[in-house]
Amino acid sequence: MADRVRWGILGTGSIAKQFAKGLEAIPDADLVAVGSRSQETADAFGEQFKVKKRHASYEALAEDGEVDAVYVATPHSLHKENSIMCLRAGKAVLCEKPFTINSGEAQDVVDVARETGIFLMEAMWSRFLPVMVRVREWLAEGKIGEVKMLAADFGFGSDPNAAKSRLYDPALGGGALMDVGIYPVSFASMVMGRQPVQVQGMAHIGERKVDEQAGMVFGYDGGEIAMLYTSIRNRTPHQGYIMGTKGMIHIHPPFWKATKATLLAGKDEETVEIALEGNGYNYEAVEVMGCLREGKKESEGISLVETVEIMKTMDEVRAQVGVKFPME
Repeated sequence: MADRVRWGILGTGSIAKQFAKGLEAIPDADLVAVGSRSQETADAFGEQFKVKKRHASYEALAEDGEVDAVYVATPHSLHKENSIMCLRAGKAVLCEKPFTINSGEAQDVVDVARETGIFLMEAMWSRFLPVMVRVREWLAEGKIGEVKMLAADFGFGSDPNAAKSRLYDPALGGGALMDVGIYPVSFASMVMGRQPVQVQGMAHIGERKVDEQAGMVFGYDGGEIAMLYTSIRNRTPHQGYIMGTKGMIHIHPPFWKATKATLLAGKDEETVEIALEGNGYNYEAVEVMGCLREGKKESEGISLVETVEIMKTMDEVRAQVGVKFPME
């Protein structure tokens, strides 16, 4: 791997733009290409972020010999197809969350990565933020004893009648669970280190047949409980709490873009506050680049096995609340 890593972005929507901004904060990362479904949108993205190579198809980006790694930023329903295409073209892949529509698709992508020997990672960017790294250190050091409970949420308001809103489109994998519910579910997986053995889900299904808000209670084999909720109709507090036998960790809002966390253990209180460098998306890109330079095929921060297992948990929640997508 060369000193610099050459990135391509597949897709030109809002999340693609956030990732492009994140790359600007990394001295040894170069955004060299973008791929879109039309030349017009590729050119507009290229102008905004000073990208020289502007491809009018996803396939052209995947085949670009000057690209080392691709960030897949297309709608959920295209993640499997696009990720596999890039892997087979020899490109390292960072695929935006949720990784795929369901666990079967996730396993298919992972199988191709292992078959080809190409790096693959889910873009759960929250995991790599400095404050979240510190939270994991507190947990590993046993600062709050045995973790017994967890609570987290992510919700925001949006208009279900907005024209062409992907959030409410079943064909694009819409709904609160898939769009932002994945954050608290992944957070629970990170903290507990495994998936629940009991899942209880409840949701309001709107007129367009996707979940507009949902609540989840997870039970684990050691008696631990996680309480999670999500929405695309109303804002929620965006808090994260981890409760143990000796104390508690509070990840201040927004927990999914954490810059501040407080450790409460007995009479002791410690608060760590670390401002983000860039917009936060840079940290997951740095993780990918470090793995590539070390010759790794996946990240220890979010393994491919964990990614598939998280999707299995999401599958179970959707099955309970009655959300099934047309492509399933």
